[in-house]
Order: sequence, then structure tokens, then C-alpha cells
Amino acid sequence: MSETKIPEHSLRELDRVVIRFAGDSGDGMQLTGDRFTSASAIFGNDLSTLPDFPAEIRAPAGTLAGVSAFQIHISDHDILTPGDSPNVLVAMNPAALKANVADLPPGGTLIVNIDAFEERNLAKAGYGANPLEDGSLAGYTVYEVPMTSLTLGAAKETGAKPRDAERSKNFFALGLVSWMYTRPTESTLEWIETRFASNPVVMQANTLAFKAGYNFGETAELFDSAYEVKPATLLPGTYTNVTGNTAVAWGIVAAGQLARLPIFLASYPITPASDVLHELSKHKNFGIRTMQSEDEIAALSAVIGAAFGGHLGFTTTSGPGVDLKAEALGLAVNLELPLVLIDIQRGGPSTGLPTKTEQTDLLQAMYGRHGEAPLPIVAAMTPAQCFYAVIEAARIALKYRTPVILLSETYLANSTKP
Repeated sequence: MSETKIPEHSLRELDRVVIRFAGDSGDGMQLTGDRFTSASAIFGNDLSTLPDFPAEIRAPAGTLAGVSAFQIHISDHDILTPGDSPNVLVAMNPAALKANVADLPPGGTLIVNIDAFEERNLAKAGYGANPLEDGSLAGYTVYEVPMTSLTLGAAKETGAKPRDAERSKNFFALGLVSWMYTRPTESTLEWIETRFASNPVVMQANTLAFKAGYNFGETAELFDSAYEVKPATLLPGTYTNVTGNTAVAWGIVAAGQLARLPIFLASYPITPASDVLHELSKHKNFGIRTMQSEDEIAALSAVIGAAFGGHLGFTTTSGPGVDLKAEALGLAVNLELPLVLIDIQRGGPSTGLPTKTEQTDLLQAMYGRHGEAPLPIVAAMTPAQCFYAVIEAARIALKYRTPVILLSETYLANSTKP
């Protein structure tokens, strides 16, 4: 564990903080949040995250529809949620501010990239006047930081073109917030070096931008103090940071090992369930067989065949896929076959809201089949608990010779937990 020292500022201790990074879908907010999460996990905090992805079809830059955000809750004690609202909002442009400022409670901290608050961007976001100048943000603690220009200055020595260098401004924001909350920097710098090793110019630009943001917090007179959220008291063990979908995939592997049965998973790609197939396909060394099917019906039909042949069968989907699998699921109930249908729920009805989270498939799971075809339902609780939920679903399926539905959802699928 590295220790970050703040020589010229006071250090205030907090028991928890909720931070939201928000910007255009091209600003790298998911990456920024992910790296802050990793640094916090290494530091020893308990944490919970909430990625807020933009639409699958990218909206025009600078518009409200194109805003992407990442919220992280870190604490010195056990927590279960990413927080109802942020204590700190980092807004990379006017659209990010407008889309998220209503969630910031009065007195909250607002860090804005003032370079982006130009007339054209304000108009795109629907502002008639600059909110930094009209008094509308008087209820917040506002820090105006010229992130873009400082990033360009820091990356100038790399020889990168200004447009390319500007893309590193998310690392400037990461460096600044890392200073504010005394995050260890070594892991982030090592990650940048490894991740961008094939492009030395980009690697150097991101490194210099991150250091510039950190040093800006340390040397600028904007901030009265930095903050520290001490490590949480966790049970002894080796920890990793997992999303719910990764935990589901690992749980499938573990279920096969515990049951001493070969695993077969067939799925048709669908947001937000596809990550399970992607992750599980990496683990063939555990006797895992995966198949990307041509449609939802074929996926479950293949799993029925595998279960009939002695495999432990799994299929992953979301609400629209459960609709299509209903008839085959009734057949599996009738044949008394052990298999698990994993439903990563999303907004509905139908196929229009793949990145919106909902938990509205319960009645579908209970009664969405013709005739009398009852089956057990297991629901996951947290991203990490998805691992154990899969094992429990498999145990019930094998003991009672029945299909089981496991319910997860978009938030659990993409959020992380130690």
C-alpha cells in the first residue's frame, strides 16, 4: 500500500464519499471511473460503483443524449450501494453538468472543466446563459479548472497533435481527484504504462496529464484541504474487484468444479448479458464449452440437448430472450432436466432500453410459460454475490432435476464490488 503525502494542505478525514465523473461519451469517463475504483480497491476501501453508459448508438458530441457517467462510492466501512446521489460531481462539459447537477445535493462539490464552457457547447446543452456566471450554481462549492488547456500544456513535449493530446484530459481529471482523496498513484501510472505500451506518445501524454492533474491539486490555491477515506475493515483474504457478470461467469466455472460435471453454455448475444459468454469462453481449461447460437430459441434448445446428455447446462439472456425461450423452457421442465437460465434484466418492454436497469422480470420468470411449468427462481443481491447465486442455482437444479432461473440485472452486471 503506497502512502500519499499532502505537504501544504490540511487533510480532512471522511468515513465515505460518493464521486461521479461525467462527460461526453468520448471523454473516457468509464475508464476514469474504473481506474479510480482500482486505486481505491488497492488502498483498501470498501466500494460500490454505478456505470451510467450512453446510448449504444452514439449521440452527437456535447449533447445531453451523449453524456456518459461513472459513480463510485468508497468508504471505511461495509457498504452495499453506489449511493443515491454524489457528494462530488466532475463535469467535463456543459451537457454533463446539465444532465447530472440535479442529483448533486445543496452544498455538494462541483469540479468543472471551464475550457469546455464556450458558447457553442452551452448551446448544444440547451443553456441560454453560462451557468458558471448566472448564479444558478450558488448553492454548490464550485471549482473551475481549465482541464483542457492544462492537459495540452502538459502533453506538448510529447509531440502529440492537439486533438490527440486533448483526449488525455480525463487523466488530468483522474489525477486531480486522486490528489483530493489521497489515492495511491503508483498503480495508475503502472497501468498507463502497460495499457498504452504499443503507443509511446499516447502513454506519455496520459502519464503527463495524470501527473499535471495531481500536481495542480497540490499547488493550486483553489482547494483548502485534501480528504482521506481510510481503508475498510474487511475479512482476511485475497481480494479482487469484479463486476456482476464476471462473478456470474466465475460462478459457472465453480459450479462445474463442485458438481464434477462438464459445463455447456449456449447464448445469443444480447445487452447486458453478453459479457458472461465473453468471460466464460476464456476458461476452456476447466472443461467449459461455449457456443454463440444463431438465436435465443436455438441457444436453449442446445442447452436442453447438453443437459439430456449429462452436462450442466447454462444459457444467458435478458427479458426479450426469456420471451423467446419460454416454450423450450416448458419442455425442460417436463423432461426434468438440470439447467440454469440466467436473466440479466434490463428496461422493457421489448428491445428498446438495453442500457436501462430494471428488476421487472419476476412475474415473467414465475408464470411466463404455457401450462403448468413451475420452477425455482434465485435472485442475486450484489455484484460479488452473483458468484454464490450461480452456485446455489446450479445446486438446486441438480438436486431437484429442474431448470432454475437466476435473476440478475444491468446494474449488478456492470457494477463492481470487492
